[in-house]
Amino acid sequence: MVFNSIKSKIGVDIFCGAGGLSLGAENAGIKISLAVEKNQSAAKTFARNHPEVKTLCQDIREIDPLQFLKKKPFIVFGGPPCQGFSYSNTKTRNTDNSNNTLFEEFLRFVEVLEPDWFLFENVEGITTFNGGETVKSIKTYFSDLGYQTVERVLYASDYGVPQHRNRFIMVGNNLGKIFEFPQATKAIVTVWNAIADLPDLENGSNLETLPYKLSGPGLCSYAKRMRNGSTVARQNLVSRNKDYVIDRYRHVKQGENWRAIPRELMSNYTNLDNCHSGIYKRLNADMPSIVISNYRKNMLIHPFQDRGLSVREAARLQSFPDNFVFEGTLMDIQQQIGNAVPPLLAEAVFRKILTY
Repeated sequence: MVFNSIKSKIGVDIFCGAGGLSLGAENAGIKISLAVEKNQSAAKTFARNHPEVKTLCQDIREIDPLQFLKKKPFIVFGGPPCQGFSYSNTKTRNTDNSNNTLFEEFLRFVEVLEPDWFLFENVEGITTFNGGETVKSIKTYFSDLGYQTVERVLYASDYGVPQHRNRFIMVGNNLGKIFEFPQATKAIVTVWNAIADLPDLENGSNLETLPYKLSGPGLCSYAKRMRNGSTVARQNLVSRNKDYVIDRYRHVKQGENWRAIPRELMSNYTNLDNCHSGIYKRLNADMPSIVISNYRKNMLIHPFQDRGLSVREAARLQSFPDNFVFEGTLMDIQQQIGNAVPPLLAEAVFRKILTY
């Protein structure tokens, strides 16, 4: 198909989830034209926060992108479902997992749309999946299409995100450009930098809006940026844990995990030796957070309060601004936040792409 030759910085986001990559792209100056997400709650979140974008909630394998685009996109980006590539899910980390073939849909979109650039995002585990052959195959496929690629595992905390989170990023272009990833920022943002101004809450809090706890000159630059014009803290939603869970929380100091809990309080665990180090982890206020995956299941604990994290706190740790509203049940929202690419990390990469 022959596209309109007018150059525009148009982006297409596939496997978009709640929209962390798109938010970063928009902040960098890219206009999102089309987004695809099969999960209904995540698609609703994306559509609410990007009302001007055509958002398709359906299986990507059923979509012909040429039906929805009139101009050649500047960039196609996204992160296919990655359960099979993840170190954390060894049972499905094999070539029989159907999710492992969904990256081929990403390749199809690039082949059909012929963007100047693409950005492919995934978990760090993709680098060793299938003995490293998966990444080699992807690079070869793009090379056959005329794309020069470079890839790296990036650390979110290096780019102003208050979280130790690693993501695999591959960037390619068909312009003959040699891409270099952005330099890490020097400033490290801590958990308390990120959430100190948010309201005090209780186990099971369910308050849509509350005043901020701090304001004025004492507010750090990260919190100011995250407020993004908001005058109240929204979605102050905390899972209600059983009393025995809260009892366990009280034994855990900052930086400690389930090992600090007396064994007699963990009697429902058949084999404590198999517990992950991230279970019952109380966040250290003076450091970036550990990975915000499904923070409810992992029982991540607030640095100072004996409760789990609120939606807004977890969103702040992922670098979603306060005017970004999540749709779905509380469990849906927690999963969306955990699955997302931190927008600030995405923005740094997109800004670098736009310099070429």
